Amino acid sequence: MSLDKRVRYIDGFKYQGGGPMLAFILHRLTALGILLFVGMHVIVSFTNQQTGAEWADWLNTVYKSPWFQVFVAFCVLFHAFNGLRIVLLDFFPGFQKFQREAIWVEWAIILPMFLLAAFLIVQVSLAGS
Repeated sequence: MSLDKRVRYIDGFKYQGGGPMLAFILHRLTALGILLFVGMHVIVSFTNQQTGAEWADWLNTVYKSPWFQVFVAFCVLFHAFNGLRIVLLDFFPGFQKFQREAIWVEWAIILPMFLLAAFLIVQVSLAGS
């Protein structure tokens, strides 16, 4: 049995999905963001404790900056709620047909929480605390 149409190798890299595919990609990217934050935190803590290097102080200012904190807040919120959506859809397979609607509900929960977190992070950083 042969394929009806010829597909080039590069066509496999073209985005052809919808909301579920974007959620899949964003779930992986937010995991990398969380891993970046945790890795930086461990490296900075270890280096400051052992050597007190200047580059560790610079990394410390990077991950304590409000922009990085907003990025980490988004990564944690999206990754947590998307993982919860995945778990719920795995436990109740009948809801698989409502996957797109579940993504919309997920975004309806995430966005207000993220905007509130971002507002508070920026407000605290502007206040100088």
